[in-house]
Amino acid sequence: MKNSFKKLLIATGNKGKFFEIEALLKTLGIEAIPSFQFDLREPEETGANFAENSLIKAKFYGEKIGIPALADDSGLCVCAMKDAPGIHSARFAINENGKKDFPQAFKKIAEKIGKNRSAFFICNLSLFDPKTNFSISFEGRVGGELTFPPRGNQGFGYDPIFTKDGMDKTFGEISAVKKDQISHRAKAFKKFSKWLAKQNQVTTYH
Repeated sequence: MKNSFKKLLIATGNKGKFFEIEALLKTLGIEAIPSFQFDLREPEETGANFAENSLIKAKFYGEKIGIPALADDSGLCVCAMKDAPGIHSARFAINENGKKDFPQAFKKIAEKIGKNRSAFFICNLSLFDPKTNFSISFEGRVGGELTFPPRGNQGFGYDPIFTKDGMDKTFGEISAVKKDQISHRAKAFKKFSKWLAKQNQVTTYH
């Protein structure tokens, strides 16, 4: 498949998220470059939704490094919590010491939801090219329910408490290969891949 993006800067400080994106991009013949190898402070995510926040990150890193950037903004939306933590999913897991503490986040969610365990994951991918100021976004969603106590040590973040509709294992119990086929991020990437396949651009970025 021909496309103009041979390399993409992946705008995330989350290594688990980077490795998932790297594996997905590899199937498209695109090299993933981690933004965390550069000494840059992450931008403040001031958007009102996943699409706005992913574009903020893609633009920030793309402009700073000078190559096309792909950013992911994703989160867990709990129906009984009015779709929270949503875009604040990472911040929701921060404890009083300023560290990410997902077991504590799991406990807070379990205390809030009652009997309604419905939830969904959303992933929004934004691509930004600083050479042309071009941007485009793709969004994927997967529904399911919350599982307590948490199960599995695969994946990252809220994976151990989320079971996709039609499955009996949490995202924390399935392999990375399996998750790459069915997750919210995989769905967003399928849309991204279809868009790339339609492009007839000839410029190659080095």
